[in-house]
Amino acid sequence: MSSMSLWKRISSHADCEQRMTAYYNKKGLFDLRLCLAPWIEERIMSEQITPNSASQLERVAFKFIEDLKQKLLSTRASDQILKYRLVELCALIQRTPALELYTHLRSGLQRELQLATAVVPSMPLNTYNMNNAADAAAAVGMNGICVDASELLGVAGPGSSPVAAAGMSVGIMHNMAGNATPAVMVTPKVELYDVHHQIVQRYNELSTCSESLKSLGQTYHYMLSAQNPADAEQLFKRLVEDRTSLVARLRRSFMCYEPLHELVITELKNWRRQQALAGNGAQFSENMLDDIQRCFEMLETFVTHLLSVLKETLVVPLMNDDLDFNYFLDQVQVAQKNLVCSAFIVDKQPPQVMKTNTRFAASVRWLLGSQLGIHLNPPTVDCIIMSELQAQRFVARGTHMDVTNSSLPGQSSGEIQNCSSNMEYQQNNRVFSASFRNMQLKKIKRAEKKGTESVMDEKFALLFYATTTVNDYQIRVWTLSLPVVVIVHGNQEPQSWATITWDNAFAEIVRDPFVVTDRVTWGQISVALNTKFGSATQRALTAENLEFLFEKLQRDNIAGERNEYITWNQFCKEQLPERMFTFWEWFFAIMKLTKDHLPAMWKAGRITGFINKAKAQDDLLRANTGIGTFLLRFSDSELGGITIAYVNEYGSVTMLSPWTARDFQIRTLPDRIRDLDMLRCLHPTDINVQPMDRHLAFGEFYTQPPEKTSRGDGYVPSTIRVQVPTSGDTGSMSGTPHHPMQSPPQDGLSMGNYSPYSGIMSDNPSSVAATSYNRDDSDSDDSFVARELEDLVNNTAPDDPILDQISYTIRNVQEAQWMMPT
Repeated sequence: MSSMSLWKRISSHADCEQRMTAYYNKKGLFDLRLCLAPWIEERIMSEQITPNSASQLERVAFKFIEDLKQKLLSTRASDQILKYRLVELCALIQRTPALELYTHLRSGLQRELQLATAVVPSMPLNTYNMNNAADAAAAVGMNGICVDASELLGVAGPGSSPVAAAGMSVGIMHNMAGNATPAVMVTPKVELYDVHHQIVQRYNELSTCSESLKSLGQTYHYMLSAQNPADAEQLFKRLVEDRTSLVARLRRSFMCYEPLHELVITELKNWRRQQALAGNGAQFSENMLDDIQRCFEMLETFVTHLLSVLKETLVVPLMNDDLDFNYFLDQVQVAQKNLVCSAFIVDKQPPQVMKTNTRFAASVRWLLGSQLGIHLNPPTVDCIIMSELQAQRFVARGTHMDVTNSSLPGQSSGEIQNCSSNMEYQQNNRVFSASFRNMQLKKIKRAEKKGTESVMDEKFALLFYATTTVNDYQIRVWTLSLPVVVIVHGNQEPQSWATITWDNAFAEIVRDPFVVTDRVTWGQISVALNTKFGSATQRALTAENLEFLFEKLQRDNIAGERNEYITWNQFCKEQLPERMFTFWEWFFAIMKLTKDHLPAMWKAGRITGFINKAKAQDDLLRANTGIGTFLLRFSDSELGGITIAYVNEYGSVTMLSPWTARDFQIRTLPDRIRDLDMLRCLHPTDINVQPMDRHLAFGEFYTQPPEKTSRGDGYVPSTIRVQVPTSGDTGSMSGTPHHPMQSPPQDGLSMGNYSPYSGIMSDNPSSVAATSYNRDDSDSDDSFVARELEDLVNNTAPDDPILDQISYTIRNVQEAQWMMPT
């Protein structure tokens, strides 16, 4: 049978390749399909799913995306260009919704199968299909139309049921002889669905032991009432054989239970890992927890029934194996306790950067619903906060049963108000949970710091615990939250988020609290940065953005060699060259600025952002649009700053002094761009985008002017606008026309350097930018003094110490000028 991949067959026919390329490019997935063609085909076409509900398909999609990320991160690139492409593909899957990406790829494979069978009907398809190597089926609709995402989601057509729409897609199946035969597509299944099915199967097998147990009891009673010793001896031998056979079957059932329990626990750990990644902004489906709970409930039913049969078997005692039997019974009881305890989780995490004296919420859930009847007498859940060392010692103590409630409050590292809540059972969705809606951390006890450690590096966790009674024995359960960092002031937030972001992104699923590596690959960290920035700003980073960030992190690499590993110190501890801040502080400030003041423009692709000064200058000078071409870039020198670079009237590039969040609280960035008439054309942020006129690019973001209304108090309204001088010699200003008016007194009019109207320094030495209020006379004393000082600057040596003082005086003079536009 041919082993040629499906994509190779498609690409061998120009028309088919062109059609499928256009299809994948609709979502930007062509390169992904090309780079990972065999893996995608094998992964999707051999998997088992059940598209009879949206939640099940969504879960499959999320699992596929996680496997896809791992595949991309583990792919070894042979050349530099391919490395960049892999990083770009990681960015692509981060910014594309999981369900959308998965269904588009899956529908694409179905289209390819249809094309392959139509173009080369004599060529057998590869043996992938739908969990059956002999059935290579192309999933097409009833009329030969490819199945789309709505059919995969189980959306039925008129007059049909969702299940029928999902499960009855007719395909074209080709056998080895090339004969086309209509076939019903095999109904796929999810991994947890398989586990659920296996549990049901094993439970049914276990249920047959009830008849054997009944027969065993009858034989035992016959033996006790037998009058003839020979009959009693014969009954005893039969009793031993039957009991031994029954116990052996029960042991086999228990051996089947243990791997099923491990599978469910693994799924729960994966869910918790996804929950941690969601703390960084990754997509997360909480509905997956309902499927996991169903498996927990069935496992609990299974082990409870097994325990019941074992206890009933005790009524037929045999002295020769009592010790072995009792050990087996203890094993099953421990298994039940472990199941009950492992089902106790934090389903709504507390804030991972937690400020003292600030209210917060969290909730815990017991994934057993009403199975054990605990909901009839719901327990109270308590909460304390633990340090990392306390959590390590606590976990090292072993099983849940060793914990005593009386000892827990003494292990707290702080004081939490409203730290108790009763569990509640919701009949409609079988959710058994306790909600903490109004907790507040009042006090925190910190450990002694070593070396360069700070309070923002210190991790804590909330411990939730409860005590209840299960099958006549007391059981204590507990669970830890994700790590949290406790702060007392807002200025501690950036570094705290560095600690949390690193831990969420790179911690192992199973670990000692809260150990995490201090060295990761650039591929891993690029995904984390992209996830964080994309979730905060609603637009992911491009490959060029990520390459710029990589170069910034590689600041110590003097030889120019690329180091694929990034350390924790590089990430957030070591200051950037010639700067007083770290990479993370710079990145976090930009992310906050974009989220708070520039989200619409960033999402619309109007901000180039992550580009260094040299490349920005080179791109602008190469632009065909010439004078007035501009772009927006994030400042390298000022935290949370954004600057405009533009081609001035001399054909060189001018960089305006960066603006920050405080400036945009006074006048927005689009309005500032509207004020500056020297800006004509926005340089495209992508090679596939055309340059745009300034007003076309930013017009939708302009603040609408207020309606002109006459004031009865005699005052004339004024408007604040930004100006930049076009020439240092003439003092003419670009941006706003001049209108003569009487100048008010100048005392105390300085706005301070924080003002958006303070000096904007230009790269052109002949031009000193100023934003000011116009006076009525451009030849006033202040203007004259300013021009004289500028001449003095031009004639002063660059290294003369007096130069800074002269520049400062110029700014003060300029800030004292006034302007009132029409």
